[in-house]
Amino acid sequence: MKKNIFMIGIIIIYFILILLAIIFNYEPGMKIGVNFYKFALEMIKIFPFAFILIGLFEVWVKNETIKKHLGTNSGKSGYFWAVLLGGCTIGPMIISLPVGYSLYNKGAKLSIVFTYIGAASICRIPMTIFEASCLGVKFTIIRYMGSLPLVIIFSVILGSYLSKKNYKINKGN
Repeated sequence: MKKNIFMIGIIIIYFILILLAIIFNYEPGMKIGVNFYKFALEMIKIFPFAFILIGLFEVWVKNETIKKHLGTNSGKSGYFWAVLLGGCTIGPMIISLPVGYSLYNKGAKLSIVFTYIGAASICRIPMTIFEASCLGVKFTIIRYMGSLPLVIIFSVILGSYLSKKNYKINKGN
């Protein structure tokens, strides 16, 4: 309860500071307020649809399917599926976090969830097409060859470390 009151206090202070910036015509503070407004508007446009799709994923995809393809016995193919799923993620990077949480709850191995989140941040299809058209296909291939193995390697390291520590993702309040 104290944590919630503290967070509400921080949010109130933030908005008071933005209001003071507007009153005193303080340019950096007003830019922060405008940027917050634009970001919040974008999130309001994206989040409802993303959460509807995540809800449908929760209902339609069986736990056994996730455990089979992304679980502890999936082997190397689980990382392939995680990269493929991450590449197909549309929208901002923040959308991959609730999807990763849903995958974990359905039985995906922790290292594969980390791989999915990493892949969603570096190899989404729309971003790849834009990058290849602006910087060239050669650059995109080199970046993939450098970044994807590192994402997988560090996901395996982090996943095995946290598994040894019996880490569990908190289910919330």
